[in-house]
Amino acid sequence: MSRESYQQQLDELRENVVEMGDLVVERLEAALAALRTVDREMAQSVIDGDDEINELYLALEADCIDLFALQQPVATDLRFVAASFKIITDLERVADLATNLAAYAQSADRRLAPEVDVDTIGREATDMVERSIDAYRREAVEDCRAIAADDDALDALCQRASETVARDLIEREADGDDGWAVEQLLDDVSRLLLTVRDLERVGDHAVNIAARTLYMVETDSELIY
Repeated sequence: MSRESYQQQLDELRENVVEMGDLVVERLEAALAALRTVDREMAQSVIDGDDEINELYLALEADCIDLFALQQPVATDLRFVAASFKIITDLERVADLATNLAAYAQSADRRLAPEVDVDTIGREATDMVERSIDAYRREAVEDCRAIAADDDALDALCQRASETVARDLIEREADGDDGWAVEQLLDDVSRLLLTVRDLERVGDHAVNIAARTLYMVETDSELIY
């Protein structure tokens, strides 16, 4: 294979990874919109679309394996293919988390801890994923470090949200609030805490993408470990 054809394969892999990232962000945004508006039809469309993401992941995985096996890349090219392989795994997991959020939207009840701003947390997490994909596309190492730093702020938002849910539950118990059956209350508490946890994990995957990009460009493992 000519160097020109080989470089085209590498360029196509980058483009396809970015396209997968854009699609995953779209699904994440749709899941968050479904949560915000309790739109069960939109939530179901996110759930139904997960197979498309999985198929795209498998196709890109095969492309990476072919490049490893047939082209035996070295140095910069090897790091690029390896990083791309890792990044599509993180994107597939973000898509799974979007599916989780969509499932929560189908039975959402925002009467519990209404002051928990899931939408703001979701926007922060989604923005981190978008920026990590853009950093990969542009090989923007300083953006990678900024994304990792921003994860602390997202973690703090999630921690405060979880504490708010716990405090709301305690106050309901103290006030003798019997507006909900115990089973329903536990379900709602669990669902809201899982929503916050999954959004925190979205941020973690964004950091993973940034970390792999930084290593790809500078062989710097500071964000990986």
